[in-house]
Amino acid sequence: MSSILEEKDNKIKKIVILFFFILFLLIILLISVFDTIKSYRRLPSLDTTKKELSVRGDIISSDNFKITTSKKIYKASIDTRHLDQNKKDLFIKLFSIYSNIPYKKISKKIEESLNKPGNLVLSYNIDSKTAKNLKELGFKLRKLKVFKPRKVRGGKILRGLSINESGEKRLYSYDNTLTPVVGYITKFESEKGKTKVKGIKGLEKKFDELLNNSKDGILSGNRDVLSYISFNKGSVIKQRVDGANLVLNIPLKLQKNNEMILDMYKKKLVADEIIVSIMDSKTGKVLSLASSNRFNPEKIYQKDIPSLNVNAIEYQFEPGSIIKPISIALVMDKKRIKKNELFFAHNTKGKANKKGEFPRGRYKLGRWSIKDDHRFKKHYLTVDDIFIFSSNIGTLQLAQRLSGPEFYEGMKRFGFTRKTGIDLPYEKKGVMPKIWQFSANDKKKEDNVFKATVSYGQGMTSTFMQALKAYSIFNNKGYAVTPKILSHIEIDNEKYKEDKLKNERIISEKTANEIKRMLIKTVDKGTGKAAQIPGLEIGGKTGTAQIARRGKYLKKYISSFFGFVNDGENSYTIGVTVMNPISTGKYWYYHYASWSAVPVFKEITNNLVKLNYLKPKNDIISKK
Repeated sequence: MSSILEEKDNKIKKIVILFFFILFLLIILLISVFDTIKSYRRLPSLDTTKKELSVRGDIISSDNFKITTSKKIYKASIDTRHLDQNKKDLFIKLFSIYSNIPYKKISKKIEESLNKPGNLVLSYNIDSKTAKNLKELGFKLRKLKVFKPRKVRGGKILRGLSINESGEKRLYSYDNTLTPVVGYITKFESEKGKTKVKGIKGLEKKFDELLNNSKDGILSGNRDVLSYISFNKGSVIKQRVDGANLVLNIPLKLQKNNEMILDMYKKKLVADEIIVSIMDSKTGKVLSLASSNRFNPEKIYQKDIPSLNVNAIEYQFEPGSIIKPISIALVMDKKRIKKNELFFAHNTKGKANKKGEFPRGRYKLGRWSIKDDHRFKKHYLTVDDIFIFSSNIGTLQLAQRLSGPEFYEGMKRFGFTRKTGIDLPYEKKGVMPKIWQFSANDKKKEDNVFKATVSYGQGMTSTFMQALKAYSIFNNKGYAVTPKILSHIEIDNEKYKEDKLKNERIISEKTANEIKRMLIKTVDKGTGKAAQIPGLEIGGKTGTAQIARRGKYLKKYISSFFGFVNDGENSYTIGVTVMNPISTGKYWYYHYASWSAVPVFKEITNNLVKLNYLKPKNDIISKK
């Protein structure tokens, strides 16, 4: 009986032990499950989002060449903690071949990183084609087990070669072409950590907001086992929208040809700078705005700093004799000149030379004496004589026929001390005496020194573009146009054009035509003879002014020729300004506009003919 009881006790003990053992295992299992539920796990997300970086808009010539454009750049990086040291050399060789980055440069970066292993950026400047090849290399490197997994929080992760969009790079396809007008940019890091650019000068600055008005593309939705997005009704698709494109009125070929001409003449004339612009007289479209002083916006050096400004609108200088037609036009428009009227040349002191020419005229104005450069064979001049042979004395006598307010307001109407409205930033306005200074002696009806000096382009400053706009008035029946470099804007394949500005009447058509006639005569018989081209109607006026510094005139000159060229269908206003041409030695006479600015004008006009912007006609004959 006792043996039976003992056997039952043993069975019960075994059952109890087994029960407690199973209970213990269940408790451990429950604890493990509970701990797993509560613990952090890196579970793959069922949703994924990919962004496509947008870029800055392009600047495009009228003949459809991209002057400047933006390209996406990519960042190549690795985590050196995952790099297998035994296969380090293999990685460096392969990456160097695929990226075209020198082996030594990559090796040095990796060796420095291994002192403190972690994330290492190998390059921020990978182009899209190279990025694609490097992504393929990344898959190959994984197969070759160049990178090894690391334990992180109880799991394992593997990081190989990573290629990601890092931002954009601005490219200038034709190096220094159209600079400084196109301008330049600087880089900055966006809130999203991407490299972006913004304009600092020129068109890049003026239209910076439009050029950078872009939106990144977004692809969002469920992902499949291969990590590709599986699109459904809940997916989000937003197309990438790049910044606005600027389409210019300037054709690339014409611009480049003009720049070549300026480069040649800058060397010949030993000038500091030569500026040229061609503008449609009727519409204000700027077909070319060129400087001999240019730079590559992608590589700006210390020596380029003086060339960064658009001197056509930022440099203010005394324009000299190119102002005379404007002064005469103001008097003529007020009908203060009688038909066939004669003006005393103030050249009776002294005898005539062998050619029958009397000494240069000398006009006493207060304590100043104003002289003429040209000798005349007579003592009385017609308006044509004053105009064609650029008489200071004749011009100032005409200017005195206007009151101070009439002269002042007339100069302002022609655009002086006012911005031209050209689509470039930092435009200067120039300076001119005040209205009260022009008005001194009005009541006494005595000569005014301010009217006198300004009438022939001294005692005031102007910009190149102000002079160009003023001269277009004579070739456009008395109306002023606004110079425009930009043709239209393209946003998401849609064209947008600025509302057409109404042309402003400045002088009567009769006055404009009379000044135009005398400008043509100046080219036929005066200082602009070298600009003549058979079959074209050409008019213009030279101006040679000394450069003033700190109230004194230097022995340095600014030579200009402003005028127009017509073929019966096309009508262009053209300006040429040569800054500080050589004025000493064998070619001392190059500082005169007739020897510097006028030949450049003719070359620019010939270029227009070669490229079919002008077509000489046999029935247009210069009047000798």
